[in-house]
Amino acid sequence: MDVHEGLTRSYERTFSEDDIQRFAELSGDTGQQHVERDAEGRLMAQGLLTATLPTKLGGDIDYIAHTLEFEFVRPVFAGDAITCESEIRSLTETDDRTLMESTFVCHNGDGEVVMRGESEGMIPA
Repeated sequence: MDVHEGLTRSYERTFSEDDIQRFAELSGDTGQQHVERDAEGRLMAQGLLTATLPTKLGGDIDYIAHTLEFEFVRPVFAGDAITCESEIRSLTETDDRTLMESTFVCHNGDGEVVMRGESEGMIPA
């Protein structure tokens, strides 16, 4: 893949109740909102489960994050289709790596922002 400044990539995923339950077991994040349904019968995804969307996009280009900053704007529930879009803001080449800064935003199926953030890190040479 040609990695360059301004490159925008996206990924969509719908988290299932099983995903939320498995992430609760793996992470230990078993807050009530992740293991019991709300008044509308919905199960809320963990914020860091939602954060796997931009990290998946980074993994596609062998990106190693140094910092990740997240703003969780709205809850995500099992069955919500979430689309994450990431943009490379800057690239700086060195002898053994490419330093990279990026931003990302995730939307639900209604077009509402559920999470946004930024990251700094590198891609090894």
